[in-house]
Amino acid sequence: IRRPPRSTPLYSSAASDVYKRQIIHCSATKPSMDIGFEEINRWHRERGWLSCGYHFIIRRNGVIEDGRTTDAVGAHCRGKNHNSIGICMVGGVTQEDHTKAEDNFQPEQWESLKKLCDELHETYPEAQVKGHYHFADKFCPSFDVDEWAKTDLLWVEGDLLPGDEGYTE
Repeated sequence: IRRPPRSTPLYSSAASDVYKRQIIHCSATKPSMDIGFEEINRWHRERGWLSCGYHFIIRRNGVIEDGRTTDAVGAHCRGKNHNSIGICMVGGVTQEDHTKAEDNFQPEQWESLKKLCDELHETYPEAQVKGHYHFADKFCPSFDVDEWAKTDLLWVEGDLLPGDEGYTE
């Protein structure tokens, strides 16, 4: 499920054809908070940024909202913005304590994340899927991206599942 994209890029980036990473984040919001681009865009502007730093936001219901266009430099991972695409999953902390990480993402979000990563892989086949925690001392995105990618993305080398060619117990 996709929201129609905005037509105007925020920045133009000559590096957009050489993206090296899809970096997955969480919004660090409680599971009861149904937020999306508008809220994140406001929060990032309040921090002094030009706009939402992510390229894509995956809402609690699985709807993928566009943030910055993929030909625009993101603002989501210090030192990696110039050659990465930022994907934000809404949620990621407990209802009771916003400082405690929790993998509380909905099945619809997982489906959308897989679909989006697969689509981006078609355009940027060399880009690796990583979590924000790979590049910063954070719990973001509140799940093990490496394990998820190995089991859910067929183009990532890793664990074989029952039924896969070459699987042995």
